[in-house]
Amino acid sequence: MLRKYLAGLAVPTLLGGVLLSPTSLAEDMSILLQSTTSTANSGLYDYLLPKFTDKTGIKVNVVAVGTGQAIKNARNGDADVLLVHAKSAEEKFVAEGYGLERFDVMYNDFVIVGPPSDPAGIAGMDDSLAAMTKIADRQAVFASRGDNSGTHKKEMQLWTDAGIHPTEASGGWYRETGSGMGATLNTAVGMDAYTLTDRATWISFKNKGEYRVLVEGDPDLFNQYGIILVNPKKHPDVKVAEGQAFIDWIRGEEGQKAIADYKLDGQQLFFPNAKP
Repeated sequence: MLRKYLAGLAVPTLLGGVLLSPTSLAEDMSILLQSTTSTANSGLYDYLLPKFTDKTGIKVNVVAVGTGQAIKNARNGDADVLLVHAKSAEEKFVAEGYGLERFDVMYNDFVIVGPPSDPAGIAGMDDSLAAMTKIADRQAVFASRGDNSGTHKKEMQLWTDAGIHPTEASGGWYRETGSGMGATLNTAVGMDAYTLTDRATWISFKNKGEYRVLVEGDPDLFNQYGIILVNPKKHPDVKVAEGQAFIDWIRGEEGQKAIADYKLDGQQLFFPNAKP
């Protein structure tokens, strides 16, 4: 595991351009946060985490992967804290004893983006299931992450709710990238394909070309993020005090304000909704 690998280093190690000894690694006040590509790639953590570190002295090392992989990593003990966006999977993680308690942190929404030609004719729709049905009926190219991420889980839920089995058309009109959101967006643009993305990644995406949001505003596209402290009874190396300090901060007034204040091009990417 990553944590045990770092703890077991027997020689000085170069991290971030600074030569660190095993002793300094052991004394370092830090936590390992397993999280999603959307929170990292949007720039949220670059804005948020220095504020937490300045206040507490605790550094947050982020591993940004799809939600499914983040949960798997945390299950294996390679995390102190988990912050992802697939509520049912998060609740299962806690129910199975790998996490102590799940808390809401913030939300945004998913959107369906597509090419200006809009071959399925879905522009302006606010019914995601009807839009997915039209895409399938027209066999318009759709790029899926196909990586068990939170976005992929949401996409598959939409297909299921619409009574569609897109993987039967894998390699045809349905293309699975097995990649993160940014790479999948690039693939979609390159293939004139539709895709589902979280709004934060879309706002921060630099290769939009003439692509635009075609479907939005459906309650089914709500995107909730949750945070969980990994259970030290499962993994005794979990830094409970430091991890809890981060959870308390991000759910508290200062962290929630920082989330609300983070904007790109005047647009708010995430909306805080932690309960007191």
